[in-house]
Amino acid sequence: MNLKINTLLSDLNEQLNFIDIEIDDTINRCEKAIEIIIVSIQKLKILFLKEKFKNQEQEIDFFKNIKPKFTSKFIYYNIIYKIETKKPYGGERIVKKYLNNELQKLKTYFDNNLDFYKYYRTGNNYLDFKYFVRGKFDIKLTIDSFFFEVDHNFSTSHDFKVAKILAHDLVQVYLENKLIEINNKSVKEKSQHNHNAKLTWTAPKVALIELLYALQSEKVFNNGSTDLKEIAEYLENIFNVDLGQYRRTFLEIRVRKTERTKFLNTLKETLEKRMNNSDEPI
Repeated sequence: MNLKINTLLSDLNEQLNFIDIEIDDTINRCEKAIEIIIVSIQKLKILFLKEKFKNQEQEIDFFKNIKPKFTSKFIYYNIIYKIETKKPYGGERIVKKYLNNELQKLKTYFDNNLDFYKYYRTGNNYLDFKYFVRGKFDIKLTIDSFFFEVDHNFSTSHDFKVAKILAHDLVQVYLENKLIEINNKSVKEKSQHNHNAKLTWTAPKVALIELLYALQSEKVFNNGSTDLKEIAEYLENIFNVDLGQYRRTFLEIRVRKTERTKFLNTLKETLEKRMNNSDEPI
């Protein structure tokens, strides 16, 4: 079963990485991610229910270390989806207050489950037979009410709590990065003396990354002496966009199963269509 689960997890991560570079809009990306993760968890459940554990240690390992790797992704994208769909319109002060309130929610959950956080983070295992074995729940061990609504053939009292710990770590990073972006934008706007309107790149970032590598490969800047990082920073500045980990994105583009130069092909087709349209003004 481990080989099949590892393959399933690898496929899930690959699909999530793909939509991360293909879909810029956070809400749309979360919706698609949640759909993919639900299918993956259903497959995991089928694999699990067919398996007969040889001993209790295998069952503990599954619910403590394996299942949370899947369910934490669902929790993470679901939380981000709710954060983004409920985010208020307004200035920086309002948005920063909202994001800080979301961080406070994470802290509140941490405070309310401090004992289990300590148990899990320090690698303890003396209560694993209660936390991660089906049918062994102890009402005195701070059980989430969610536990009483799930399929007990595929859940223990605390595997969901482990998944929340993993998810909350990622949500915290997401929120802190959003706050950093707001602060950096504020500093940049205050220090910017040129008030001329800037062009903003509104196509997917992956499209600009395609263009970035094409321009650098063609050596169109400074007779080819300009390195990739300089060109990337220049494009980010003039088009008011953050390309993120563009080198990793390029690796993802290289292994696309369909056309690898999708944006460049579209540019060519669109331009040729315009040229063939005799009524189009120059």
